[in-house]
Amino acid sequence: MSELEIHRGADAAPTDVRAGIERFEKVLLDSISAVGLPTDGVLVEVTQRQRVLGNLGGALERLDIDDRARSYYISKMIAAAAAGLFDAALNYLWDETIAELRRRVAGYDLDYFFDVAVSAPEKRKHLSTADHLSQIQDVDLLRAARDIGLLSDVGHAQLDSVRYMRNHASAAHPNQTELTGLQLVTWLETCILQVITLPVDTVTAETGKLLRNIKQRRLSSQEVSSTAGFFDRLPPDRADALAAGLFGLYTADSSTPDTADNVRVLWPELWPYVSDEARYNFGTRIARFVANADHPQATSARELFDLVDADAFLPAPVRIAELDHAIDGLLEAHRGWNNFATEPTAVRRLDALVGAKGEVPPSLSTKYVKAVVEAFLTNGNGVCWAAEPTYRAMLERLDSVQASLALRAFVDTTISGRLQTARARGQWEDLLSILESKVTRRNDRDLLQAIRSFPRTPDKLRLDETIMRLASPPRVQPAKPRKRS
Repeated sequence: MSELEIHRGADAAPTDVRAGIERFEKVLLDSISAVGLPTDGVLVEVTQRQRVLGNLGGALERLDIDDRARSYYISKMIAAAAAGLFDAALNYLWDETIAELRRRVAGYDLDYFFDVAVSAPEKRKHLSTADHLSQIQDVDLLRAARDIGLLSDVGHAQLDSVRYMRNHASAAHPNQTELTGLQLVTWLETCILQVITLPVDTVTAETGKLLRNIKQRRLSSQEVSSTAGFFDRLPPDRADALAAGLFGLYTADSSTPDTADNVRVLWPELWPYVSDEARYNFGTRIARFVANADHPQATSARELFDLVDADAFLPAPVRIAELDHAIDGLLEAHRGWNNFATEPTAVRRLDALVGAKGEVPPSLSTKYVKAVVEAFLTNGNGVCWAAEPTYRAMLERLDSVQASLALRAFVDTTISGRLQTARARGQWEDLLSILESKVTRRNDRDLLQAIRSFPRTPDKLRLDETIMRLASPPRVQPAKPRKRS
Protein backbone atom coordinates (compact mmCIF):
# COMPACT_ATOMS: atom_id res chain seq x y z
CA MET A 1 0.00 0.00 0.00
CA SER A 2 1.43 3.40 -0.95
CA GLU A 3 1.37 6.48 1.28
CA LEU A 4 -1.28 8.01 -0.98
CA GLU A 5 -3.55 5.15 -0.08
CA ILE A 6 -2.97 5.55 3.65
CA HIS A 7 -5.27 8.28 4.91
CA ARG A 8 -5.19 9.69 8.39
CA GLY A 9 -8.22 9.38 10.61
CA ALA A 10 -9.77 6.72 12.75
CA ASP A 11 -11.77 4.98 10.03
CA ALA A 12 -10.10 6.19 6.84
CA ALA A 13 -8.95 2.89 5.29
CA PRO A 14 -10.31 2.57 1.72
CA THR A 15 -13.49 0.57 1.21
CA ASP A 16 -11.75 -2.02 -0.97
CA VAL A 17 -9.17 -2.56 1.78
CA ARG A 18 -11.94 -3.21 4.29
CA ALA A 19 -13.63 -5.58 1.89
CA GLY A 20 -10.35 -7.40 1.31
CA ILE A 21 -9.78 -7.74 5.06
CA GLU A 22 -13.27 -9.11 5.57
CA ARG A 23 -12.86 -11.67 2.74
CA PHE A 24 -9.51 -12.78 4.15
CA GLU A 25 -11.00 -13.06 7.64
CA LYS A 26 -13.90 -15.23 6.43
CA VAL A 27 -11.63 -17.63 4.53
CA LEU A 28 -9.23 -17.87 7.45
CA LEU A 29 -11.84 -18.37 10.16
CA ASP A 30 -13.75 -20.89 8.01
CA SER A 31 -10.53 -22.88 7.61
CA ILE A 32 -9.88 -22.80 11.35
CA SER A 33 -13.45 -23.79 12.18
CA ALA A 34 -13.35 -26.63 9.65
CA VAL A 35 -10.69 -28.42 11.71
CA GLY A 36 -12.61 -27.96 14.95
CA LEU A 37 -10.62 -25.09 16.45
CA PRO A 38 -12.22 -22.09 18.20
CA THR A 39 -12.68 -18.86 16.25
CA ASP A 40 -14.36 -16.51 18.75
CA GLY A 41 -12.01 -13.75 19.93
CA VAL A 42 -9.08 -14.93 17.81
CA LEU A 43 -8.96 -11.83 15.59
CA VAL A 44 -9.46 -8.18 16.50
CA GLU A 45 -12.55 -6.58 14.97
CA VAL A 46 -12.16 -5.04 11.52
CA THR A 47 -12.86 -1.48 12.72
CA GLN A 48 -9.80 -1.57 14.97
CA ARG A 49 -7.68 -2.84 12.08
CA GLN A 50 -8.96 0.06 9.97
CA ARG A 51 -7.76 2.46 12.63
CA VAL A 52 -4.25 1.05 12.38
CA LEU A 53 -4.16 1.23 8.57
CA GLY A 54 -5.83 4.64 8.50
CA ASN A 55 -3.23 6.23 10.80
CA LEU A 56 -0.06 4.62 9.45
CA GLY A 57 0.79 7.55 7.18
CA GLY A 58 1.21 9.99 10.04
CA ALA A 59 3.29 7.56 12.09
CA LEU A 60 5.59 6.57 9.22
CA GLU A 61 6.13 9.98 7.62
CA ARG A 62 9.32 10.62 9.63
CA LEU A 63 10.99 7.50 8.26
CA ASP A 64 13.18 8.16 5.24
CA ILE A 65 13.63 5.67 2.39
CA ASP A 66 16.69 3.98 3.92
CA ASP A 67 15.02 3.55 7.31
CA ARG A 68 11.94 2.06 5.70
CA ALA A 69 13.94 -0.31 3.53
CA ARG A 70 15.39 -2.11 6.56
CA SER A 71 12.29 -2.03 8.79
CA TYR A 72 11.18 -5.62 8.20
CA TYR A 73 9.58 -5.97 11.61
CA ILE A 74 7.41 -2.91 10.98
CA SER A 75 6.20 -4.64 7.81
CA LYS A 76 5.42 -7.73 9.87
CA MET A 77 3.70 -5.59 12.47
CA ILE A 78 1.41 -4.06 9.82
CA ALA A 79 0.68 -7.48 8.32
CA ALA A 80 -0.18 -8.92 11.75
CA ALA A 81 -2.35 -5.90 12.58
CA ALA A 82 -4.20 -6.16 9.26
CA ALA A 83 -4.81 -9.85 9.93
CA GLY A 84 -6.31 -8.97 13.33
CA LEU A 85 -3.45 -10.30 15.50
CA PHE A 86 -2.65 -7.17 17.54
CA ASP A 87 -0.72 -9.09 20.21
CA ALA A 88 1.64 -10.42 17.53
CA ALA A 89 1.84 -6.95 15.97
CA LEU A 90 3.03 -5.48 19.27
CA ASN A 91 5.67 -8.20 19.51
CA TYR A 92 6.98 -7.35 16.02
CA LEU A 93 7.01 -3.63 16.86
CA TRP A 94 9.15 -4.31 19.94
CA ASP A 95 11.48 -6.51 17.89
CA GLU A 96 11.98 -3.60 15.47
CA THR A 97 12.66 -1.21 18.34
CA ILE A 98 15.24 -3.47 19.98
CA ALA A 99 16.93 -4.27 16.66
CA GLU A 100 17.22 -0.57 15.83
CA LEU A 101 18.49 0.34 19.29
CA ARG A 102 21.12 -2.40 19.08
CA ARG A 103 22.15 -1.07 15.67
CA ARG A 104 22.59 2.42 17.12
CA VAL A 105 24.63 1.07 20.02
CA ALA A 106 26.86 -0.94 17.67
CA GLY A 107 27.42 2.14 15.51
CA TYR A 108 28.33 4.30 18.51
CA ASP A 109 30.77 2.49 20.86
CA LEU A 110 30.21 -1.12 21.91
CA ASP A 111 32.88 -1.17 24.63
CA TYR A 112 31.49 1.97 26.21
CA PHE A 113 27.96 0.54 26.16
CA PHE A 114 29.00 -2.76 27.75
CA ASP A 115 31.01 -0.93 30.43
CA VAL A 116 27.91 1.06 31.38
CA ALA A 117 25.35 -1.74 30.94
CA VAL A 118 27.20 -4.48 32.83
CA SER A 119 28.75 -3.83 36.23
CA ALA A 120 29.63 -7.47 36.92
CA PRO A 121 33.28 -8.00 35.81
CA GLU A 122 32.83 -11.74 35.38
CA LYS A 123 30.07 -11.12 32.84
CA ARG A 124 31.56 -8.01 31.22
CA LYS A 125 34.75 -9.77 30.10
CA HIS A 126 32.74 -12.07 27.82
CA LEU A 127 31.01 -9.22 25.95
CA SER A 128 32.75 -7.50 23.06
CA THR A 129 30.88 -7.75 19.74
CA ALA A 130 27.50 -6.70 18.34
CA ASP A 131 26.38 -10.34 18.53
CA HIS A 132 26.74 -10.14 22.31
CA LEU A 133 24.09 -7.40 22.53
CA SER A 134 21.46 -10.14 22.56
CA GLN A 135 22.78 -11.17 25.99
CA ILE A 136 21.71 -7.82 27.47
CA GLN A 137 18.14 -7.85 28.79
CA ASP A 138 15.81 -5.32 27.22
CA VAL A 139 15.42 -3.37 30.47
CA ASP A 140 19.21 -3.02 30.76
CA LEU A 141 19.54 -2.13 27.08
CA LEU A 142 17.12 0.77 27.57
CA ARG A 143 18.79 1.92 30.78
CA ALA A 144 22.33 1.87 29.41
CA ALA A 145 21.27 3.49 26.13
CA ARG A 146 19.76 6.31 28.20
CA ASP A 147 22.91 6.58 30.36
CA ILE A 148 25.20 7.03 27.35
CA GLY A 149 22.82 9.45 25.64
CA LEU A 150 21.26 7.32 22.89
CA LEU A 151 17.86 7.68 24.59
CA SER A 152 16.41 10.71 26.33
CA ASP A 153 14.87 10.46 29.81
CA VAL A 154 11.42 10.94 28.30
CA GLY A 155 12.13 8.39 25.57
CA HIS A 156 13.34 5.87 28.13
CA ALA A 157 10.17 6.25 30.20
CA GLN A 158 7.92 5.93 27.14
CA LEU A 159 9.76 2.91 25.76
CA ASP A 160 9.81 1.22 29.16
CA SER A 161 6.02 1.53 29.14
CA VAL A 162 5.90 -0.10 25.68
CA ARG A 163 8.28 -2.81 26.97
CA TYR A 164 5.89 -3.51 29.84
CA MET A 165 2.95 -3.85 27.45
CA ARG A 166 5.03 -6.08 25.16
CA ASN A 167 5.77 -8.37 28.12
CA HIS A 168 2.20 -8.51 29.41
CA ALA A 169 -0.13 -7.79 26.48
CA SER A 170 1.62 -9.19 23.40
CA ALA A 171 2.05 -12.67 21.98
CA ALA A 172 5.22 -13.00 24.10
CA HIS A 173 3.04 -14.42 26.91
CA PRO A 174 -0.45 -15.92 27.23
CA ASN A 175 -2.83 -13.09 28.15
CA GLN A 176 -6.36 -11.77 27.74
CA THR A 177 -5.48 -8.09 27.31
CA GLU A 178 -7.33 -6.29 24.51
CA LEU A 179 -5.28 -3.84 22.45
CA THR A 180 -6.72 -1.07 20.28
CA GLY A 181 -5.65 0.15 16.88
CA LEU A 182 -4.84 3.64 18.15
CA GLN A 183 -2.63 2.16 20.89
CA LEU A 184 -0.61 0.26 18.30
CA VAL A 185 -0.13 3.33 16.11
CA THR A 186 0.84 5.46 19.13
CA TRP A 187 3.46 2.91 20.19
CA LEU A 188 4.76 2.73 16.63
CA GLU A 189 5.16 6.50 16.56
CA THR A 190 6.90 6.43 19.96
CA CYS A 191 9.44 3.87 18.75
CA ILE A 192 10.08 5.84 15.55
CA LEU A 193 10.50 9.19 17.32
CA GLN A 194 12.49 7.99 20.33
CA VAL A 195 14.78 5.43 18.66
CA ILE A 196 14.81 5.19 14.87
CA THR A 197 14.89 8.92 14.05
CA LEU A 198 16.22 10.38 17.33
CA PRO A 199 19.23 12.63 16.58
CA VAL A 200 22.39 12.28 18.66
CA ASP A 201 22.80 15.25 21.02
CA THR A 202 25.99 17.31 21.29
CA VAL A 203 27.22 15.74 24.55
CA THR A 204 26.75 12.22 23.20
CA ALA A 205 28.54 13.08 19.96
CA GLU A 206 31.47 14.70 21.80
CA THR A 207 31.72 11.76 24.19
CA GLY A 208 31.88 9.31 21.28
CA LYS A 209 34.59 11.36 19.59
CA LEU A 210 36.61 11.54 22.83
CA LEU A 211 36.45 7.78 23.36
CA ARG A 212 37.58 7.13 19.79
CA ASN A 213 40.52 9.51 20.20
CA ILE A 214 41.53 7.93 23.51
CA LYS A 215 41.74 4.51 21.86
CA GLN A 216 43.41 5.63 18.64
CA ARG A 217 46.27 7.94 19.67
CA ARG A 218 47.99 9.79 22.48
CA LEU A 219 46.18 13.02 23.38
CA SER A 220 48.06 16.32 23.25
CA SER A 221 48.19 18.66 26.27
CA GLN A 222 45.86 21.04 24.43
CA GLU A 223 43.32 18.26 23.87
CA VAL A 224 43.52 17.27 27.54
CA SER A 225 42.85 20.86 28.58
CA SER A 226 39.92 21.13 26.18
CA THR A 227 38.49 17.83 27.44
CA ALA A 228 38.70 19.01 31.05
CA GLY A 229 36.46 21.92 30.04
CA PHE A 230 34.06 19.45 28.45
CA PHE A 231 33.81 17.55 31.75
CA ASP A 232 32.56 20.73 33.41
CA ARG A 233 29.56 20.73 31.03
CA LEU A 234 28.63 17.09 31.57
CA PRO A 235 25.29 16.32 33.26
CA PRO A 236 25.91 14.24 36.43
CA ASP A 237 24.59 10.97 34.98
CA ARG A 238 26.76 11.36 31.87
CA ALA A 239 29.83 11.95 34.05
CA ASP A 240 29.17 8.64 35.82
CA ALA A 241 28.71 6.86 32.50
CA LEU A 242 31.90 8.32 31.02
CA ALA A 243 33.81 7.35 34.16
CA ALA A 244 32.57 3.77 33.68
CA GLY A 245 33.85 3.93 30.10
CA LEU A 246 37.31 5.16 31.13
CA PHE A 247 37.44 2.59 33.94
CA GLY A 248 36.61 -0.14 31.43
CA LEU A 249 39.21 1.07 28.93
CA TYR A 250 41.95 1.14 31.56
CA THR A 251 41.22 -2.31 33.03
CA ALA A 252 40.61 -4.11 29.73
CA ASP A 253 43.13 -6.72 28.57
CA SER A 254 43.22 -4.97 25.19
CA SER A 255 44.28 -1.59 26.63
CA THR A 256 47.34 -0.15 24.82
CA PRO A 257 50.05 2.04 26.43
CA ASP A 258 48.68 5.15 24.66
CA THR A 259 45.15 4.39 25.84
CA ALA A 260 46.33 3.82 29.40
CA ASP A 261 48.29 7.08 29.41
CA ASN A 262 45.28 8.99 28.09
CA VAL A 263 43.02 7.61 30.82
CA ARG A 264 45.60 8.34 33.53
CA VAL A 265 45.73 11.98 32.43
CA LEU A 266 41.94 12.40 32.16
CA TRP A 267 40.83 10.40 35.21
CA PRO A 268 41.77 13.04 37.84
CA GLU A 269 40.02 15.71 35.77
CA LEU A 270 36.78 13.69 35.58
CA TRP A 271 36.78 12.31 39.14
CA PRO A 272 35.43 15.47 40.88
CA TYR A 273 32.25 15.21 38.80
CA VAL A 274 31.62 11.51 39.53
CA SER A 275 28.89 10.75 42.08
CA ASP A 276 29.65 8.93 45.33
CA GLU A 277 27.38 6.08 44.24
CA ALA A 278 29.50 5.55 41.12
CA ARG A 279 32.72 5.86 43.13
CA TYR A 280 31.60 3.16 45.53
CA ASN A 281 30.61 1.05 42.55
CA PHE A 282 34.14 1.27 41.15
CA GLY A 283 35.47 0.20 44.54
CA THR A 284 33.11 -2.75 44.51
CA ARG A 285 34.36 -3.76 41.07
CA ILE A 286 37.89 -3.86 42.43
CA ALA A 287 36.72 -6.24 45.17
CA ARG A 288 35.03 -8.43 42.57
CA PHE A 289 38.19 -8.46 40.47
CA VAL A 290 40.00 -9.75 43.56
CA ALA A 291 37.31 -12.30 44.38
CA ASN A 292 37.40 -13.61 40.79
CA ALA A 293 41.22 -13.78 40.81
CA ASP A 294 41.35 -11.23 37.96
CA HIS A 295 44.60 -9.83 39.34
CA PRO A 296 45.71 -7.71 36.33
CA GLN A 297 42.34 -5.95 36.28
CA ALA A 298 42.38 -5.47 40.06
CA THR A 299 45.87 -3.94 39.85
CA SER A 300 44.89 -1.58 37.03
CA ALA A 301 41.71 -0.47 38.79
CA ARG A 302 43.61 0.17 42.02
CA GLU A 303 46.02 2.39 40.09
CA LEU A 304 43.10 4.62 39.10
CA PHE A 305 41.99 4.83 42.73
CA ASP A 306 45.51 5.67 43.88
CA LEU A 307 45.66 8.40 41.26
CA VAL A 308 42.81 10.32 42.93
CA ASP A 309 43.37 9.24 46.56
CA ALA A 310 40.08 7.32 46.59
CA ASP A 311 40.90 4.80 49.34
CA ALA A 312 37.76 5.90 51.20
CA PHE A 313 35.67 4.29 48.47
CA LEU A 314 37.37 0.90 48.67
CA PRO A 315 35.18 -1.73 50.39
CA ALA A 316 36.05 -4.73 52.51
CA PRO A 317 36.50 -7.06 49.54
CA VAL A 318 34.94 -10.41 50.31
CA ARG A 319 31.58 -9.52 51.86
CA ILE A 320 31.08 -6.56 49.56
CA ALA A 321 31.76 -8.69 46.49
CA GLU A 322 29.34 -11.37 47.65
CA LEU A 323 26.64 -8.84 48.49
CA ASP A 324 27.04 -7.09 45.17
CA HIS A 325 26.87 -10.40 43.33
CA ALA A 326 23.75 -11.38 45.29
CA ILE A 327 22.01 -8.08 44.46
CA ASP A 328 22.78 -8.60 40.77
CA GLY A 329 21.47 -12.15 41.09
CA LEU A 330 18.21 -10.95 42.62
CA LEU A 331 17.66 -8.35 39.89
CA GLU A 332 18.48 -10.86 37.16
CA ALA A 333 16.01 -13.35 38.64
CA HIS A 334 13.31 -10.71 39.20
CA ARG A 335 13.59 -9.32 35.67
CA GLY A 336 13.84 -12.73 34.00
CA TRP A 337 11.07 -14.70 32.35
CA ASN A 338 10.80 -17.41 35.04
CA ASN A 339 11.05 -15.07 38.03
CA PHE A 340 8.45 -16.82 40.22
CA ALA A 341 10.67 -19.92 40.25
CA THR A 342 14.09 -18.26 40.58
CA GLU A 343 13.34 -15.20 42.71
CA PRO A 344 12.82 -16.92 46.13
CA THR A 345 16.26 -18.56 46.08
CA ALA A 346 17.93 -15.31 44.99
CA VAL A 347 16.30 -13.20 47.73
CA ARG A 348 17.03 -15.78 50.45
CA ARG A 349 20.72 -15.69 49.50
CA LEU A 350 20.77 -11.90 49.71
CA ASP A 351 18.83 -11.92 53.00
CA ALA A 352 21.34 -14.33 54.54
CA LEU A 353 24.23 -12.04 53.58
CA VAL A 354 22.50 -8.94 54.97
CA GLY A 355 21.77 -10.70 58.25
CA ALA A 356 19.24 -10.23 61.01
CA LYS A 357 20.28 -6.63 61.67
CA GLY A 358 20.04 -5.61 58.01
CA GLU A 359 23.63 -4.43 57.86
CA VAL A 360 24.61 -3.17 54.42
CA PRO A 361 27.87 -1.29 53.77
CA PRO A 362 27.40 2.34 52.64
CA SER A 363 28.96 1.52 49.26
CA LEU A 364 26.02 -0.77 48.45
CA SER A 365 23.16 0.91 50.33
CA THR A 366 21.65 2.69 47.33
CA LYS A 367 21.94 -0.32 45.03
CA TYR A 368 20.58 -2.67 47.72
CA VAL A 369 17.60 -0.48 48.61
CA LYS A 370 16.66 0.10 44.96
CA ALA A 371 16.84 -3.63 44.21
CA VAL A 372 14.67 -4.64 47.18
CA VAL A 373 12.12 -1.89 46.46
CA GLU A 374 11.97 -2.84 42.75
CA ALA A 375 11.42 -6.51 43.58
CA PHE A 376 8.87 -5.71 46.31
CA LEU A 377 6.83 -3.60 43.87
CA THR A 378 6.59 -6.72 41.63
CA ASN A 379 7.02 -6.80 37.86
CA GLY A 380 3.39 -5.77 37.46
CA ASN A 381 2.33 -9.26 36.46
CA GLY A 382 1.87 -10.76 39.91
CA VAL A 383 3.27 -11.10 43.43
CA CYS A 384 5.96 -13.73 43.94
CA TRP A 385 4.38 -15.11 47.11
CA ALA A 386 7.36 -17.31 48.01
CA ALA A 387 9.64 -14.25 48.10
CA GLU A 388 7.24 -11.51 49.28
CA PRO A 389 7.56 -12.17 53.07
CA THR A 390 11.35 -11.95 52.78
CA TYR A 391 11.10 -8.62 50.97
CA ARG A 392 8.86 -7.26 53.73
CA ALA A 393 11.26 -8.45 56.42
CA MET A 394 14.21 -6.82 54.63
CA LEU A 395 12.31 -3.54 54.27
CA GLU A 396 11.30 -3.62 57.94
CA ARG A 397 15.00 -3.92 58.88
CA LEU A 398 15.98 -0.75 57.01
CA ASP A 399 17.56 1.94 59.17
CA SER A 400 16.64 5.62 58.86
CA VAL A 401 19.26 6.32 56.19
CA GLN A 402 18.18 3.35 54.08
CA ALA A 403 14.53 4.28 54.59
CA SER A 404 15.33 7.74 53.24
CA LEU A 405 16.75 6.10 50.12
CA ALA A 406 13.70 3.85 49.75
CA LEU A 407 11.38 6.85 50.07
CA ARG A 408 13.16 8.39 47.05
CA ALA A 409 13.08 5.23 44.95
CA PHE A 410 10.46 6.75 42.63
CA VAL A 411 13.17 9.05 41.23
CA ASP A 412 14.69 6.03 39.46
CA THR A 413 13.11 5.67 36.00
CA THR A 414 12.89 1.88 36.23
CA ILE A 415 10.91 2.05 39.47
CA SER A 416 8.85 5.00 38.23
CA GLY A 417 7.97 3.01 35.13
CA ARG A 418 6.96 0.05 37.30
CA LEU A 419 4.57 2.30 39.24
CA GLN A 420 2.44 2.64 36.11
CA THR A 421 0.82 -0.70 37.04
CA ALA A 422 -2.01 -1.03 39.54
CA ARG A 423 -0.35 -3.92 41.36
CA ALA A 424 2.88 -1.98 41.90
CA ARG A 425 0.92 1.05 43.12
CA GLY A 426 -0.71 -1.13 45.78
CA GLN A 427 2.71 -2.37 46.89
CA TRP A 428 3.95 1.24 46.94
CA GLU A 429 1.29 2.14 49.51
CA ASP A 430 2.44 -0.78 51.68
CA LEU A 431 6.04 0.42 51.32
CA LEU A 432 5.12 3.92 52.52
CA SER A 433 3.45 2.41 55.58
CA ILE A 434 6.58 0.42 56.38
CA LEU A 435 8.79 3.49 56.00
CA GLU A 436 6.58 5.86 58.01
CA SER A 437 8.08 5.02 61.41
CA LYS A 438 11.63 4.95 60.06
CA VAL A 439 12.07 8.39 58.48
CA THR A 440 13.37 10.83 61.08
CA ARG A 441 14.68 13.92 59.31
CA ARG A 442 12.31 16.84 58.80
CA ASN A 443 12.99 16.81 55.05
CA ASP A 444 12.12 13.11 54.85
CA ARG A 445 8.89 13.58 56.80
CA ASP A 446 7.93 16.50 54.56
CA LEU A 447 8.63 14.37 51.48
CA LEU A 448 6.55 11.49 52.83
CA GLN A 449 3.64 13.85 53.50
CA ALA A 450 3.96 15.34 50.01
CA ILE A 451 3.95 11.88 48.44
CA ARG A 452 0.90 10.87 50.46
CA SER A 453 -0.91 14.07 49.41
CA PHE A 454 0.06 13.81 45.74
CA PRO A 455 -3.17 13.85 43.70
CA ARG A 456 -1.88 11.85 40.72
CA THR A 457 -0.57 8.29 40.38
CA PRO A 458 2.92 7.68 41.87
CA ASP A 459 4.57 7.13 38.48
CA LYS A 460 4.07 10.90 37.97
CA LEU A 461 5.91 11.87 41.19
CA ARG A 462 9.23 12.45 39.43
CA LEU A 463 7.56 14.96 37.09
CA ASP A 464 6.48 17.25 39.96
CA GLU A 465 8.97 20.07 40.72
CA THR A 466 7.99 20.37 44.40
CA ILE A 467 8.33 16.63 44.99
CA MET A 468 11.68 16.47 43.20
CA ARG A 469 12.99 19.46 45.17
CA LEU A 470 12.16 17.67 48.43
CA ALA A 471 13.70 14.45 47.10
CA SER A 472 16.98 16.05 45.98
CA PRO A 473 19.96 16.02 48.36
CA PRO A 474 21.85 19.32 48.91
CA ARG A 475 24.10 19.93 45.92
CA VAL A 476 27.79 20.12 46.79
CA GLN A 477 30.32 21.69 44.41
CA PRO A 478 32.89 19.10 43.28
CA ALA A 479 36.32 19.51 44.83
CA LYS A 480 39.52 19.09 42.87
CA PRO A 481 41.59 16.09 43.98
CA ARG A 482 44.74 16.70 45.99
CA LYS A 483 47.77 17.03 43.73
CA ARG A 484 50.29 14.26 44.04
CA SER A 485 53.95 15.13 44.28
